[in-house]
Amino acid sequence: MTEDRRPVEVDVGTVHPVFIEPFRVRFFVEDETVVDCEITYNAAHRGIEQLLEGIPVKKAHMIVEKVCGLCSHFHLWNSIRVTEKAMDLEVPQRAEYIRVLVAELERIHSHLFFLAHGCETLGQETYTYRAFALREPVMRVLYELTGNRVHYAVPALGGVRPRTDPTKDTLAKISPMLKTLERDLKAFVERVTTDPLVMSRITGAGILDKKTADEFYAVGPTARASGINNDARQQMHEYDELNFKYIVLKGCDTKDRILVRGLELFESMNIVRQILDELPAGEVHIPVKMRFDTQMASTYIEAPRGELFHSMKVDSQGRVRNYRIRTPTPPNLACMEKAVVGGELTDAMLTIISCDPCLSCSSRAVVVEDGKERLMDFMKVRRC
Repeated sequence: MTEDRRPVEVDVGTVHPVFIEPFRVRFFVEDETVVDCEITYNAAHRGIEQLLEGIPVKKAHMIVEKVCGLCSHFHLWNSIRVTEKAMDLEVPQRAEYIRVLVAELERIHSHLFFLAHGCETLGQETYTYRAFALREPVMRVLYELTGNRVHYAVPALGGVRPRTDPTKDTLAKISPMLKTLERDLKAFVERVTTDPLVMSRITGAGILDKKTADEFYAVGPTARASGINNDARQQMHEYDELNFKYIVLKGCDTKDRILVRGLELFESMNIVRQILDELPAGEVHIPVKMRFDTQMASTYIEAPRGELFHSMKVDSQGRVRNYRIRTPTPPNLACMEKAVVGGELTDAMLTIISCDPCLSCSSRAVVVEDGKERLMDFMKVRRC
């Protein structure tokens, strides 16, 4: 502490070994205790919403899928869902099951990526490598189902792409892979959660009480670790026929934010098993009649990090207007600014990482000239 007893500022970022993506954190510290925190992101702002303005609907879907690599299916699925809602289009039941199947597999590989990152932040390199090793068979299953390991391009207006309709041979091939994966996931989660070195470091750190989580609108596993079940799957009709548990814990600390994701791995595996066992027969795609000049429509979906919101309308020429995307990371990072206060500086970075921030989703192009910001339209960006 300085002589006038004002807090010392510790500036971290935008580039730091703990950060997968660039953002800046300012900690204000007295002795080793954090008394305030400010998180700034958008160092990688890409202006996706501005790129979408005025382009054809199907081209917009291609761009939206590229918002993020870890949750590309969720962005494309929600983009398709909001368009189908605006145009009042129907989707076959088999196609809806396939969409959920890919979503839950992507949730598993995203949570494993988070666990690997968390273990790396803790200095547990062995667990990091094991988590990445477990993620590989998930990517292989996604490849067998869709033909791609990343950016699967599964949903389409009126259903899913016919190439993603699993055959009996495909189902027979991935079934033993999933069985082995579930066994290995159980061993991994049990090993990490019973390791005294890991648990002693994360228990009681980064407290985000239920009141603060509700006030700053925490979403996803971050909210559920503070006793708030606002899982958007409760309002998604695609999950109505599926039986699974919502993992809600009340410890409100870094430990529970990690445990929620670890336990959700098994609920996602449960959903995957149900879909593979009960996949209904029928078509996977219905020819659609495009409807233009729609009203504004909005849809919510539960991405791996929480509630994902898409909103848009289609004009009389079949072009996208007023596309808006709200991702889970901004409210969760706002919660982390509060969660680090009162804790040790040495735990602060792990606390922030425990909300699984994704800046790729959150930062969508801002150009700064002479100290002023301006947005670029699609044609200008394309010429760059």
